[in-house]
Amino acid sequence: MTINKILAFDALTCALMGIVLALSATVLAPLLALPHDLLFYAGCLLFPIAIFMAVMARQGQPWAVGVWLVIAGNAAWVLASVAVLLLTAPNMLGGGFLVAQALVVALLALAEFKAVGQKTASVAAARAR
Repeated sequence: MTINKILAFDALTCALMGIVLALSATVLAPLLALPHDLLFYAGCLLFPIAIFMAVMARQGQPWAVGVWLVIAGNAAWVLASVAVLLLTAPNMLGGGFLVAQALVVALLALAEFKAVGQKTASVAAARAR
């Protein structure tokens, strides 16, 4: 899978999660035993991130620094999710939600990392010829 497709999928999942968190924070907060403001503002934060990823995905050759920024941002999201799990008192559903979404983001970061590595290796091989 190309980095463009992975970035596009990441942008889509980011936007969808943003919509769910921002629009459903009032319902989700008591259901997950997580703070309403945390859910709402995390959802709002995802919109500009999704736009950035979508712009990157539409480029023929995504900006390498931008791709690394996306990977680092995904890693930071995973670490923040672990921090929320440890510093709040979610119920079982809330804990499962935090772990599941962190796992998806970690897998996206890994896929992006591998795609960048493959692209770098193919560019280096082409230059060596």
